[in-house]
Amino acid sequence: MTKRPWIKGLAALVVGGVFLFNPGSASAAQIELSLKDSIALALKNNPSMKIAVESKASSMWGLKQAQAGSGPELSFAHSSARSKGYSSLTGVPVYSSNFGNDFTLSLPIYSGGELEGKIDKAELGVKTAELGVIQAKQQLKLNVTTQYYNVLQTKSLEKVAQNLVDNLSEHFKSVKLKYEAGTVAKSDVLRAEVELANAEQSLIQAKNNSCLASANLNNAVGLPLDSEVLLKEDLEYHPYIAQMDDSIKYALLNRPEVLMADVAVDTAWTDVRIAKSGYLPSIKFVGTTGWQDGEFPGLGNNNWSLKLTASMNLFDSGLTKAGVMQAEHGVNKVVNEAKQAKDSVQLEVRQAYLGMQAAEKSIETSKVAVEKAEEDGAIAQVRYRVGLGTNLDVIDAQLALNQAKTNKIQAIYDYNINKAKLDKAMGIPVI
Repeated sequence: MTKRPWIKGLAALVVGGVFLFNPGSASAAQIELSLKDSIALALKNNPSMKIAVESKASSMWGLKQAQAGSGPELSFAHSSARSKGYSSLTGVPVYSSNFGNDFTLSLPIYSGGELEGKIDKAELGVKTAELGVIQAKQQLKLNVTTQYYNVLQTKSLEKVAQNLVDNLSEHFKSVKLKYEAGTVAKSDVLRAEVELANAEQSLIQAKNNSCLASANLNNAVGLPLDSEVLLKEDLEYHPYIAQMDDSIKYALLNRPEVLMADVAVDTAWTDVRIAKSGYLPSIKFVGTTGWQDGEFPGLGNNNWSLKLTASMNLFDSGLTKAGVMQAEHGVNKVVNEAKQAKDSVQLEVRQAYLGMQAAEKSIETSKVAVEKAEEDGAIAQVRYRVGLGTNLDVIDAQLALNQAKTNKIQAIYDYNINKAKLDKAMGIPVI
């Protein structure tokens, strides 16, 4: 059966439309990002920042709640009652209705420090939450910086791997020509071919690592994982000037974890003060006014009262004492935790600083190694062309150069990562 011409045209249009409008067929536009841009994107999109901000907002409302507890409270109550009784004289059932409306105003005058302590504790909670936002920013900055430098490192290693493949490919062609001319053995060709295949395999892995690093960066900054990102910066070395002792002093004054530990100690002492309020009297003012009668809505027979009440717990089976002892042991606990936090911060600063110094020394030695390896490779190539060197000399020189370049990239990467860790360890503000 012959297809109708209009059916052919429709099929061509549909197929063409699929290719035209299929999102996967079009290449995504490149996004240029600096490290600063990446951090700004992450601060805007990453869930960890939203969690920290919500925690801060929650603590602010907790403070308002604590403050409201020390203010006046006005309440209204309405009651409607229908009752049945019997007359004492006749024994006949008697029905009655009662409707009431009452307003009550209460104001705490003195709570033994309990209400004030709760407000102070809530204020400390807000301070902790604010430090939590700062902490989240600094951790996010470290995460993004790490992913950013991972991309730079893997891209650099991919170039090195590609360069090795190109050099070994050229060398393989040269060896093959010499073999065809009868000046070298077949073993030279096989060895050159094997090394080229190994280099190509390493290049495949390097490209895969680069793609994975880009996806991780996209995830960290809140972009679609398949976004094509072009980084504005290169993997470079910039000297760090501050000394270790200065870095430690700065960390102890500015690191959020240290400040949060100090706030935790203040909070624990506030808990002690709240617990001890159970030993002290409390004074409250209460004023009431109301209307009550037998007809709905009960707006007759106004009455009112004003009273000042004072109460004090005389015996509670040791409940208050247990609360005080628990709070005091809580102070001892957080004091030791604060000391532990400060020790951990100092250790973290030292680790990052020493790691940065070690990487800095490796950068210098690897630069020299690359220069020497490049010179050795050039000499090996010349010697092989004139028949004074061997195939293995050239291959070994190429592999040595490749390793030297890899070591240099790794050293610069380690330096920058440790520098980022040092910034986080010190509590450097995220601007």
